[in-house]
Amino acid sequence: MTQPSSVIVRLREMILRGELVPGERMPEAELAARLGVSRTPVRQALPALAQEGLLVPAGKRGYSVRAFTTQHSLDALRIRSVLEGFAARTVADRGASPALLAALKACLYEGDVIFAGRVLQEDDELRYAEMNARFHLLIMEAAQMPLLESLTERCNLVPFTAPKSIAFSSTSKDRMFDFLFYAHGQHHNIVEAIEAGQGDRAEFLFREHAYTQEKSQTANPAMGPIMALRNEAA
Repeated sequence: MTQPSSVIVRLREMILRGELVPGERMPEAELAARLGVSRTPVRQALPALAQEGLLVPAGKRGYSVRAFTTQHSLDALRIRSVLEGFAARTVADRGASPALLAALKACLYEGDVIFAGRVLQEDDELRYAEMNARFHLLIMEAAQMPLLESLTERCNLVPFTAPKSIAFSSTSKDRMFDFLFYAHGQHHNIVEAIEAGQGDRAEFLFREHAYTQEKSQTANPAMGPIMALRNEAA
């Protein structure tokens, strides 16, 4: 994992665990000291986290942690599941191109490699997140509906909603392996349904896939007290 990528993951986890609270400023020098890195990777990480909806602009060039509630994230996730399910149905009914199927199966293979060792390694969190984001984007783009893409992008701005926004507490990695392994099995089923032209099944599987993400969030032992804090801050 490159240093900027590692810093993104570590800051994302700090927000998830409540070590960085809603409204808190994100000074580069202080964060660099806490993480034991130079200011450069922190400076590169902050705009990326803002794109995920975890941070908001504060001052001329700074950022602060965005305030949100559990319900904000769950609502956005459920809406996104409807949009992505419709996209999957459209692609399946229309017929997926060989190029799309090849790209989706490349994602499946990449995920299979991650889980082959039956344990999550340090860089697997980021590797899976990037693959997951690519998988979702491939299907959304294949639907060829700009409005659908735009609405999905708006949902993804809500913290911990985007397919790439994956973060675990250090005490739950074993359980998170089970969640992600199951979710990747759903990836396989979605591709199978799309390849077979089963629009109804592809749509249902995508909506069930989002429910798995919802369960993984609410099952994380860190999420309860952290989200309660955010509810008070909102």
